[in-house]
Amino acid sequence: MNQLLPGGLIRVGTLIGGGAAPDLLPKLDALGFESFGLTFWQTTNMDTPALKELAKKVRARLDAKNSLISSVGVFGNPLAPTDKNADCVKSWERVIDTAKDFGTDLVCGFAGRIVNQPIPDSMPAFKKTFGELARRAKDQGVRIAFENCDMGGNWKTGDWNIAQGPAAWELMFNEVPMDNLGLEWEPCHQMVGLVDPIPQLRKWVQKVFHVHGKDATIAWDIVKEHGTKGDRPYVWHRTPGFGDTNWNDVCTILMQSGYQGTIDIEGYHDPVHRKELELSGQLRGLHYLKACRGGDPIPSPF
Repeated sequence: MNQLLPGGLIRVGTLIGGGAAPDLLPKLDALGFESFGLTFWQTTNMDTPALKELAKKVRARLDAKNSLISSVGVFGNPLAPTDKNADCVKSWERVIDTAKDFGTDLVCGFAGRIVNQPIPDSMPAFKKTFGELARRAKDQGVRIAFENCDMGGNWKTGDWNIAQGPAAWELMFNEVPMDNLGLEWEPCHQMVGLVDPIPQLRKWVQKVFHVHGKDATIAWDIVKEHGTKGDRPYVWHRTPGFGDTNWNDVCTILMQSGYQGTIDIEGYHDPVHRKELELSGQLRGLHYLKACRGGDPIPSPF
């Protein structure tokens, strides 16, 4: 689904909790956010009819001239469906079934993980769970994108999400080779592992369905003196405009490659622009990313 502005410019928006969307959307619309990714943590906490009612309220509160819903997401562990994740797979099914009601064809979230096992050990469960979900989605013209957050895990052990980087992505897309499976990518999570995000994006851009606007600052002086396993923090998640990523390059790569999605700011992580500074930080990120994409659409006189 083409979510671009006139002239092919990428929309810039933000993420908000799905349940809070009806109240927040008019206020955020008025501030200039152009797209909204709706998120649910582990469960939608509502059945399909209730989600459809929520979708009606959400779309009624959007300024249809200026903004849209870019995605709906469930962020839990669908490969370990116990305790608080017991409803996770059913929640994926519900958001797939109602995505079009929200005006989007994109559903996002974590790929899940067999807890505390090496990433390859999760592949049979991933193939079964997301093979079925991907077919369900494809039947309805819906795409699925996996966020690239490691959630504190690594190749050998962890929880929540196997979709951490290229080696895992290759395994995943080989297990379920469907064209409606892709990535919800952001530079921040790669930079935490000291990965340069720009060449990675250039290589994987055709699999990127959605971009989170989240950056990072790497303290290379601390890395060089203390390493990454010492007693000092060496990297911080940042709102775009305050981190190290060249978002001009990010936007250029996306636009040159025919990307048709949005960049939605993932807030509530910046160590400085948080709490009472959260919204001012996000607005700085909004204006910064709009500048990096090339500004606002202006009709050409030529």
